[in-house]
Amino acid sequence: MTTTDAWPTADSIAQALRVALSPTRLEVIDESAAHAGHAGANGLGHGTHFRVRIAAPALAGLNRLAAHRLVYDALRPAFAAGLHALAVEVLRD
Repeated sequence: MTTTDAWPTADSIAQALRVALSPTRLEVIDESAAHAGHAGANGLGHGTHFRVRIAAPALAGLNRLAAHRLVYDALRPAFAAGLHALAVEVLRD
C-alpha cells in the first residue's frame, strides 16, 4: 500500500462493527503509534494496530473465543487492507 488512505481507520473499523454486530457500546482505538518498529507496523503510525471495546447483543452469552471470532469475521476486509493486530475487549451490558 502506498497511500495513507488505504489503511484501516478507527472510523472504518467502527462502521464495519456497527453494520455487522449493532453494538450497544463501541470504542475503537488506533494504537499503531505505540507499535512503531514492531512486526506489521507500516511506518506511518496509524492503521495497523487497534483496540476494540464492544458490547453487542450478538456477543451476549458467547464465550470469549466465539465472541472474538465474530468481531474478527466482521473485520476481514480491514485485515485485508493492512490491519495487523487487534485487541478485543468484550464488554457486558
